[in-house]
Amino acid sequence: MDSPFIAYMYRLRYIERWSLMRNTTRENVAEHSYHVALLAHMLCEIGNQLFARSLNADKAVTMALFHDATEVFTGDIPTPVKHHNPKMLANFREIEALAAERLLGMVPEPLQAAYEPLIIGGGTLDAEQQELLKMVKAADLLDAYMKCLSELSSGNREFAVAKGQTEQKLADLRMPEVDWFLAYMAPSFSKTLDELSEKEA
Repeated sequence: MDSPFIAYMYRLRYIERWSLMRNTTRENVAEHSYHVALLAHMLCEIGNQLFARSLNADKAVTMALFHDATEVFTGDIPTPVKHHNPKMLANFREIEALAAERLLGMVPEPLQAAYEPLIIGGGTLDAEQQELLKMVKAADLLDAYMKCLSELSSGNREFAVAKGQTEQKLADLRMPEVDWFLAYMAPSFSKTLDELSEKEA
């Protein structure tokens, strides 16, 4: 049994994000997936510890690690391209579904039941997973927001409009976990290393 599944997953590091934007720091999909996993875990624990929720942070991390897995075949399609019009978005969703089926087909058969909800998602998710998916999607947006803050703090105004758009999307979520993160954790992303170190002193 020779499965190329993990070999393909490792190739996410070759898929560049923000390809239409001028970047001071390049980012690939593997890095992004790790960041989204960190943020999803944090959002779940904010929910659990501060808002009396019962979210499985470990499951959210797992879902986050696979949330862009199909991009190993589709690449990272820039948002302005993907959302240019409804027909283009619908075509992309169809391509994404085909990529998910192809990727799942590479998973050895005894493991497919475990990986199907992570790769295919959607209708195969139970109520708990649907709630966790909201956390992963929020974490995905937060990572984009952190990227905007980082680029702007480096003097790159290319991300000014994206920052405003992402802020609005985050506000539209109306999630107390996201609001808490933005109030208490996000501001550090605009600071230099020296400024961060001063806080610790």
